[in-house]
Amino acid sequence: MSQDQATVATTEAPVTALPERGVSPPHARAKERDSYFDNAKYLAIVLVAVGHAWEPLRDGSRTVTALYTLVYAFHMPAFIVVSGYFSRSFDASPGRIRRLVTGVAVPYVVFETAYTLFTRWTDQQPDRPISLLDPLYLTWFLVALFVWRLTTPIWQRVRWPLPLALVIAALATVSPSIGNDLDLQRVLQFLPYFVLGLCLRPEHFRLVRRWRVRLLAVPVFAAALAVAYWTVPRMTGSWFFHRDSAPELGAPTWYGPLMTLASFGCSMVLVACFLAWVPGRRTWFTALGAGTLYGYLLHGFVAQGSKFWGWYSPDWIHRPLGELTVTVAAATIVTLLCTPPVRRIFRCVVEPNMGWAFRRDPRDPQGAPEPARELGTRIGSRALS
Repeated sequence: MSQDQATVATTEAPVTALPERGVSPPHARAKERDSYFDNAKYLAIVLVAVGHAWEPLRDGSRTVTALYTLVYAFHMPAFIVVSGYFSRSFDASPGRIRRLVTGVAVPYVVFETAYTLFTRWTDQQPDRPISLLDPLYLTWFLVALFVWRLTTPIWQRVRWPLPLALVIAALATVSPSIGNDLDLQRVLQFLPYFVLGLCLRPEHFRLVRRWRVRLLAVPVFAAALAVAYWTVPRMTGSWFFHRDSAPELGAPTWYGPLMTLASFGCSMVLVACFLAWVPGRRTWFTALGAGTLYGYLLHGFVAQGSKFWGWYSPDWIHRPLGELTVTVAAATIVTLLCTPPVRRIFRCVVEPNMGWAFRRDPRDPQGAPEPARELGTRIGSRALS
């Protein structure tokens, strides 16, 4: 099973783009979407799908493995940083708790069940149990997002939130006894990226989008790819997956805290380079940024089924032309899954309008039920989807 990624956070307020930079101020209340963040989410979800498509091609291909490691070093951290950035206004009020349940918890239950039933067929395991405590495939991110958002008020009140989150992540790497329940290793090890997002402000995004940073990002990414290629036969890239402790990776316990800091530093440099390249203007794919949650949750069925259907069986698929074909196909499929027709079909399970399930609290200014379409816009604006 791969270290998946991909997903999506809910925004508490729509954002308005700054005209000159395309980055929204935190106090913006207009309903205009921010093209910069929509572009970032779309490009990130494409990398998620491409990474999953590359997984069966890694054996025997040092180049694909290097690209795979490079992508996994920054695409989930980028998702999570943006999720944290758009979670800054979460205050655990009744309205926001309701949106967290309908936009994250309910899709988790639906897709965890659906993926279990689907893999019973593709993996020929008819007795595989449905367990909401053991996230299957890419559903782990919804669990993590739910936990992170619930703890947001705590991180906004402690004095040194990021150092504290790094300490927690480091302790997780030396604790193999944490186990697999709710994928807590990932929840804890990816926590610093979410907390960093909570600490960011619009000016930080403007800073990384200066032309000097964009130019510098080119040699930085080239050097990172060279290092990834060099390390393929020498070390595992599993440290960037953040799903295992140091002992589980066959390393001394003291490696855990060291690799926590090292991987965090490497990932954040690459995230900054990625965000520097994201266009701030409206492009042909900007509108797809509102549907990345759909692309994230649905493309996993294609990724899982492709192995069962034998798409990787032909020898030519494992050659350069085949690897390029797989890359283009993955990007195309996830793009189609983010389009409005697909969103209309699956909105009832991805963004359910469940006003009927909650009591209206007259003290809550956000207590009125939210139309599914408006909720979908807010969910899409928040992260990684």
